Amino acid sequence: MRITLAAAIFWSAFVAVPVHAETFGERLARAAIERTSYSITYDNAYVRMSYPMGDVAPDRGVCADVVVRSLRALEIDLQQLVHEDMAAAFSAYPTHWGLTRPDTNIDHRRVPNLEKFLTRKGARIAISDDPSEYLPGDIVAWNLRGDAGWLPHIGIVTDRIGRTGRPMVVHNIGAGPKLEDVLFDWPMTGHYRMSDAIFDTDT
Repeated sequence: MRITLAAAIFWSAFVAVPVHAETFGERLARAAIERTSYSITYDNAYVRMSYPMGDVAPDRGVCADVVVRSLRALEIDLQQLVHEDMAAAFSAYPTHWGLTRPDTNIDHRRVPNLEKFLTRKGARIAISDDPSEYLPGDIVAWNLRGDAGWLPHIGIVTDRIGRTGRPMVVHNIGAGPKLEDVLFDWPMTGHYRMSDAIFDTDT
C-alpha cells in the first residue's frame, strides 16, 4: 500500500519524539544558575538556625550556601544529611574548629565538612586539568591561598562555557553568587559528582 505525503505528515504527528530527561547534575547546575539572580551579602557570621531545613537570612550567605541552597531546590537538605553523618562518624570529620560534637548551625556551611561528606558518600572523583572532565552539576573545591595558606572555597559546575573554553562555575567568593569562568583559577582540592542515589532520594 502506498502512503501519500499528506498521510505521512498526518501520522508523523502521533509518533513520540524522544525527550532528553535532565540528569541530576543538569538539574543541580540549573538550580545553581538560578541562585545568581539573588542579591546576597557575603556574611560568614555564626548564626543559630532551625533544624532541619534551617538557613541564614535569605540575603546573606557564603560559598557553601550556594551548594546548600541549590540542593534544596532539588529537595535535598545538606544540613540534615551532614549532621546525621557527623553524628554517626564524628571522628571522620575535620577538627579545624575544635568542636567536640556536631553543630547543626554551622557544620554544613563549612567546605571541609562538605568535602568529607561527599567523599564518604562515594562522590569524589579524580581531579583533572582537562575541562571536558567536568560535567554540569559537579562540585569543585579549591584552596584559594595555595601554598601560601589555607582558605577553602567551593562551587558548582554548569553547562555554560566561558571564553577560555572551560565550563563556568557558580560560586560566591564575596560578591554574591556569580557565574564565572574560574574552574582552574585556584588549586583544586576536590572534584565531586553526585546522583540521586547518594542522597537516598527519589527526586
